[in-house]
Amino acid sequence: MRILHTSDWHLGQHFMGRTRQAEHRAWCDWLVQTVVEQQADALIIAGDIFDTGTPPSYAREQYNRFITQMHDTGCQLVILAGNHDSVSMLNESKDLLARLNTQVISSVADNHTEQVLLLKQRNGQVGAIVCAIPYIRPRDVQRSQAGQSGDDKQRDLQQAIAEHYAQLFAKAEDLRDELAVPVPIIGTGHLTTVGVSLTESVREIYVGTLTAFPTDAFPAFDYLALGHIHRPQKVAGHEHMRYSGSPIALSFDEGRQQKELLCVDFNPQGLESVTALKIPCFQRLISLSGNLDELKQQFAELADELDESAVAWLEIQVRGDDYYNDLEARVTELCADLPVEVLRVRRLRGNKAAGLSAETGEVLAELTPGEVFTKRLHGEELTEDEVRILQGLHAQVLTSLQEAE
Repeated sequence: MRILHTSDWHLGQHFMGRTRQAEHRAWCDWLVQTVVEQQADALIIAGDIFDTGTPPSYAREQYNRFITQMHDTGCQLVILAGNHDSVSMLNESKDLLARLNTQVISSVADNHTEQVLLLKQRNGQVGAIVCAIPYIRPRDVQRSQAGQSGDDKQRDLQQAIAEHYAQLFAKAEDLRDELAVPVPIIGTGHLTTVGVSLTESVREIYVGTLTAFPTDAFPAFDYLALGHIHRPQKVAGHEHMRYSGSPIALSFDEGRQQKELLCVDFNPQGLESVTALKIPCFQRLISLSGNLDELKQQFAELADELDESAVAWLEIQVRGDDYYNDLEARVTELCADLPVEVLRVRRLRGNKAAGLSAETGEVLAELTPGEVFTKRLHGEELTEDEVRILQGLHAQVLTSLQEAE
């Protein structure tokens, strides 16, 4: 039995005003070709197929186009909802897609047997059982109780999620006994686990209630296909617990990552091997950092490795205390002859902007807006006259806001 494991496509994402449509189309075409080459029996997408609950029409079109392409390959498709996905939107076409050998699990089902799926090999024989678990919303498994503290809610949610996994695993074991066939049991999930490495594009999904799910709370799956973390990695060093990561870089700090599609092989005894298939880079994201002299040197080195036929997207982080009013123009001039597009220029102020209250121990809640503004001004190299003028303008703004209320 061979499955492919991927997650976090984020179809429809707009990246600093730029669409990812061409990248996603190229990714889907490459994936379909890989499914055919690898003769995969099933493909699991472990959440966040879309970037928002209301994706643009071209993203929905890409979704439908991919599913019809997959149907032609003979590979079974299992789609799990992530925290970015809309349950109602995925359910719109759920029954229709079932006719195309595609199972969509958008939320925790009232009848848990609906989340226990059979995966078949290309010869028609059962090859695996999947506990198809999407992103679990607290309201799906937890009932709030009066007087609970934040820690109590966190413990209760963790326990409720663990119980849901245990219940589905038990049903999968019962089904395997009924089949009287030694097949592996695969689990899925869309959540953060203990010890994983995050990127800046990953958003917290259990804010204030669950930080990270412990690995020892998962049942004894032969393989656990996880989503939500965009960096491909093992969980706590376990070969059978994996995040596939996103297929394209979703933030500049992911730009240097080698993205992966996981090819997972099973035999009747369980997991046989996990092979990481390298995904081509469909759009380069490059982050450079330094003062203007250092950036000039980095641009010269970058010129030798850029492809003239493909425009790279750049993030420039300028270090140094000098303040330039025309900073973006200076940066643009440095890379004018390169096949690049600068999407963001950031000024890094080092220790000056490390915090307004690092030395005094104050917190923002203890300061008035005027005090916050004054402390911020003291972090700049300004004359007394400039400080006085800015403070006056700030006071005028506060007064106008108070009058508007």
